Amino acid sequence: MNWLSRVRNSLPFVQKRDTPDNLWVKCPRCSEMIFAKEYAENLSVCPRCDHHGRIGADERLMQLLDQGYEVLPEPEVREDPLKFKDSKRYSDRLKAARANNPHRDAFQSAYGTIGGNPAVVGVQDFTFMGGSMGMAVGTAFCEAAERALDEQCGFVVVTAAGGARMQEGILSLMQMPRATVMTRRLKEAGLPYIVVLADPTTGGVTASYAMLGDVQIAEPDALIGFAGQRVIQETIREQLPAGFQRAEYLYEHGMVDMVVHRSELKETLARTLAYLNPEAAAA
Repeated sequence: MNWLSRVRNSLPFVQKRDTPDNLWVKCPRCSEMIFAKEYAENLSVCPRCDHHGRIGADERLMQLLDQGYEVLPEPEVREDPLKFKDSKRYSDRLKAARANNPHRDAFQSAYGTIGGNPAVVGVQDFTFMGGSMGMAVGTAFCEAAERALDEQCGFVVVTAAGGARMQEGILSLMQMPRATVMTRRLKEAGLPYIVVLADPTTGGVTASYAMLGDVQIAEPDALIGFAGQRVIQETIREQLPAGFQRAEYLYEHGMVDMVVHRSELKETLARTLAYLNPEAAAA
């Protein structure tokens, strides 16, 4: 045994303490290591590069709604109606997704107020199977819109999805016209329908209720589109401009009405709801 080992073994060294793995968050854009508490206090936005991180439905509802809101029940729909199987059974994919998420599917909604303005808020959770739109998402959207009609208040939807859920086939695509009909009913009732486009919003969600808002708001640098850039380039055989599916590009070309930082989103929604539905705000 060498002298270093003898000295080390004779000294009363304190054992190394285990540290939790979730104390730090690595920004996916600038790779900065951020203290998790600081990251959460900054609304999951990187304080260095301003990258807006993806957040779950519960966190989004807490950020947007005033205290005391009512979480609406999740709808019960027939699961795995096509008995679909690819590399895994669809039922097994649902079980795996639910094991890592507190909810049964990708769309959560609540009724409450935003800056004192009554509203129903629906949130698509990208962490649940990529926020994909199936029967459960379509039904939850329609029930949330129905609650807005009952309460005569605005309906705010935060979208984040990879598109329709392929494991439900045509049944997932049917949710597009179902949701579109509900947006039409809101319009006929004179109630505001506001969409917040979060990263990413793509596929059948973009082709339906995500782009039908009276006001379209996007978070900074959010990816918004129908098909992917590579697919479009191979189809039209032309080089596309850099960032053409990002929120700022779409704002410059009239596809969205405004790009709003997450720290200003609640205030912007409250102001918009008060303007579009002053009777509900006064009540």
